[in-house]
Amino acid sequence: MSSNLPANGVTEPQSRKLWPTSLLTIVLVAFALRLAAMAFLYPEQLDPARDHWRFGYETGRIARSIALGKGFGNPLFEDTGPTAWMTPVYPCLVAGVFKIFGIYTKMSALVLLSLNALISALTCIPIFFIGRKSFGERTARGAAWVWAMFPYGIYFPVERIWETWLSTFLLTLLFLWGMYIEDSTSLRDWGSWGLRWGVAALVSPAVLGVLPFSGLWILYRRHQKGLRSIPHVTMASLFFIAVVSPWFVRNYVVFHRFIPFRDNMGIVLLTGTRGNTDYWGPHEFGPWHNDYEWAEFKRLGELQYMEQKKQYALNFIRNNPSWWAWTTMRRAVFIWTGYWSLKHDYLVQEPLDPPNIFFSTTFTLLTLLGLWKAFRAGVGTAMHYLFLLFCFPLIYYITVPEMYYRRPMDPIMVVLATYAVLKWWDSKKARNRMLSGS
Repeated sequence: MSSNLPANGVTEPQSRKLWPTSLLTIVLVAFALRLAAMAFLYPEQLDPARDHWRFGYETGRIARSIALGKGFGNPLFEDTGPTAWMTPVYPCLVAGVFKIFGIYTKMSALVLLSLNALISALTCIPIFFIGRKSFGERTARGAAWVWAMFPYGIYFPVERIWETWLSTFLLTLLFLWGMYIEDSTSLRDWGSWGLRWGVAALVSPAVLGVLPFSGLWILYRRHQKGLRSIPHVTMASLFFIAVVSPWFVRNYVVFHRFIPFRDNMGIVLLTGTRGNTDYWGPHEFGPWHNDYEWAEFKRLGELQYMEQKKQYALNFIRNNPSWWAWTTMRRAVFIWTGYWSLKHDYLVQEPLDPPNIFFSTTFTLLTLLGLWKAFRAGVGTAMHYLFLLFCFPLIYYITVPEMYYRRPMDPIMVVLATYAVLKWWDSKKARNRMLSGS
């Protein structure tokens, strides 16, 4: 995609010359802060309990299987054969690190967490360009600095070895790309867009929840501008299919059925359909911490186990619709505010929830205020923000609302929250000038 695409707002020539250096400084500061946090948190990955289960969880298990030459499989505690529990990109990346630096070693943990930290720091770059495209250079710089020092963006990347931060970076890039692609007449641009969506989907299929609504909006905008879209959508679709189809073919060859991305919907749907809601994540329902479920997993095999759990969950939903609706609403509230319960027994498990609830709720309110101000100001990209915030978390309302799962939205929320604060500050200064002038 062309690098000379116009940005919203007017940027001074001197500022245009300085922003690359300034952005590099922001990225370096962000990286340093994350490495500093990693120095305190990395020992968590080296806990040998349950054969190093905390080192990547299912991802770590699959990566170990690959590194040992057993193939893409064995996602839990024993050799159970091939798996489609995870999509391939991140487990293969972890396996590559294992091959070089050793399986479950301190050096592998440091390399993988440092990579998470670097990816999170580099997310400052698309944040800057998203802010500049939507709201101008001032918001762009502010949002990039906020992300550099953002508590969630510092802590979470170096606390767990998951694909979250790679998918966060890719979703932020795709959001930026989508803001420009609606004006592009280049088939190459659209092919690249489809290719990147394919890669992101093989990192974390959850990002695809944004694509239908966002894509339709882009097509509607192109229609308004009188631009052709059929050949461009075709090109994007072909590249997307070219990227994801080898994984689909692998799954069909191995399992003799169509498995588009992952086969774990049964277990994640099950964990969202239990009667006891004392805690948001009933992981004891699955084979991770339940001896009976683990025995069932080994007896039935992965696909049959997942299918059985899916049917159980669907039957539970049909028989308990009001409970399911209420709990779905609770999960939605949890995703946006961090609030699940303030009961003593719950807070024993989550002692940091009270400050997190305050921070998360404030962050959400500032995000919504920024979105509202964007619509009020007639910002042309406001619908892109709305679709991402609405669509991305939907799947987690009906499954498990793990705090990690919302993180890919954080960079976009940071842009809106920064815009809201800066607009409020401008209004405050304007009122002060008026009062002093009177």
